[in-house]
Amino acid sequence: MKILHVITSLHTGGAETLLVNIIPRLTALGHKVDIAVFNGAYTPLMERLEKESPECKIYKLGHSYYNPLYIVRLIGIMRKYDIVHTHNSSPQLFVAIANIICGKKLVTTEHSTNNRKREQGGILRLLDRWMYSRYHHVICISEIAEKTLKDYLGRRKYNICTINNGVDVQKFHDAYPIVALKTNKFSIVMVAGFREAKDQDTVIKALSLLPKEQYELWLVGDGVRRSELENLIHELSLQDSVKLMGVRTDVPNILQTADVVVMSSHWEGLSLSNIEGMAVGKPFVASDVNGLRDVTDGYGILFPHEDAEALAKIIQHLHDDKKYYQEIADRCYERAKQFDIKKMIDAYAHVYEKI
Repeated sequence: MKILHVITSLHTGGAETLLVNIIPRLTALGHKVDIAVFNGAYTPLMERLEKESPECKIYKLGHSYYNPLYIVRLIGIMRKYDIVHTHNSSPQLFVAIANIICGKKLVTTEHSTNNRKREQGGILRLLDRWMYSRYHHVICISEIAEKTLKDYLGRRKYNICTINNGVDVQKFHDAYPIVALKTNKFSIVMVAGFREAKDQDTVIKALSLLPKEQYELWLVGDGVRRSELENLIHELSLQDSVKLMGVRTDVPNILQTADVVVMSSHWEGLSLSNIEGMAVGKPFVASDVNGLRDVTDGYGILFPHEDAEALAKIIQHLHDDKKYYQEIADRCYERAKQFDIKKMIDAYAHVYEKI
């Protein structure tokens, strides 16, 4: 089959990483898989895609995320493919409009449990109901993402299913630590974009409640909230304890180097960073919110949303109690193995064949 994926950009993020992970694996199954990117900025993920999938054609539509002129370009591109698979809000809408002319089979992946459109409701909800009705199949990345989408759309029937996100568990588990990063401090790492859904603030505040000489925090990622986080770090006098590591291509190695992996969010769909953090065989600690609770509960450790004091106590317990530390780490690794990427690829291929 000829499959076109459409996404806003290849900047660092869960949907973007997922897409770069699945393209070479779908290609290995014999499909022709290309990608259209709204914002065609060259990024580490785009570089990785070019290296791992040189046969994948990358259509760079422009330099923004919401240009309606992309609909015209999409009409010309979509005609070459059997299936068009979208990710993120503007590609979902623009492809649905373009398909009025193209008449292709459409698939979309719902990556989150919430967004600004759902919060506003009204006419945007009516637009979403029309948009999702244009898709032959809607894939949600977790059961809670499926439930919240169905609740939002109402009683009308849509072809919706859940295919859990997956990662290359062995790759993360076998990654080598970066010796140069390691210090004598107990290191906490969070890998996430600096954007609205993520809550690095609580992790920074938790660090401020711990002895500075014993603990440090690594924040991997970048984004629109960087200046806010920098201000918070300065306010709490944590400049020597927090490392802003930027966008990295060696995330498995960084996770293997850290002592504890944390994901603090306001909401999630099913966080790839959640599974990746568990896959390295380290304790994983997450905020008790949709999308993180589902994977973490009973394996890693959950803390109340935005509760820095509770998070600090958990980190200190892991630092002080080595037996408890190893018990949580082992449970996390066993949980990660349930989300291996091969299961996800097989399920995606089945959806394509079905439609």
